[in-house]
Amino acid sequence: MSYLLRVILPNRPGSLGLVATAIGTTGADIVSVDIVDKYDNLVVDDIVVDIGPGQMPDEVLSAAHRLDGVSVESIRPFDGALATHRELQLLEAMSVDPAGAGQLMVDELPRIFRSGWAALVRNDGQVISRSASAPEIDRVEPWYQPMLAKILNPVTDLVPVDWTTLDTSLMAAPAGEEYAFVAGRPGGPDFRPSELSRLAHLVGISRSIWLRYAKGKDYDD
Repeated sequence: MSYLLRVILPNRPGSLGLVATAIGTTGADIVSVDIVDKYDNLVVDDIVVDIGPGQMPDEVLSAAHRLDGVSVESIRPFDGALATHRELQLLEAMSVDPAGAGQLMVDELPRIFRSGWAALVRNDGQVISRSASAPEIDRVEPWYQPMLAKILNPVTDLVPVDWTTLDTSLMAAPAGEEYAFVAGRPGGPDFRPSELSRLAHLVGISRSIWLRYAKGKDYDD
């Protein structure tokens, strides 16, 4: 079975090697490593590991925790398909099918960010499209259209209760003044500013693709 660890470690040569060695002593195999963020001489890595039958994920967590300066922010089952360059593949797919850009985004965002779900919401709260695992609500109440990309706070931001179950971390990025893409990660870990920046970048590009398509369609009409 595969698990996703979010590990915080010192940003210095050899740190990741020590973590990999510690994980290897438990018998787990490292499948992939992605850098999520860097700050204050620390680096945040997402590490996907395969754990064999009879093994417990706590063994991996304990092995990493025993290293000086290393902490595991979270560990959770991971069943996402592993692939490289997902963002480039998404942009290519949207260029081929600009009319379906919104659905392509909500389908792929959970894979890109290793989150649980995504949705496209209109400024009146109507859910235009959502990923397979998104909460099955057609209208978001309460809802306030974000003017800038932000990590949503379930306490201070207007979000529905359905989005906050299982300690879900939320982030949103506006696609113009009328729509916004929202990503939810049940059970954490919390979205980080670097992930928010990537979401805002992707949404900006997807909106440009859509606007070019819409403009060309108007000319055709």
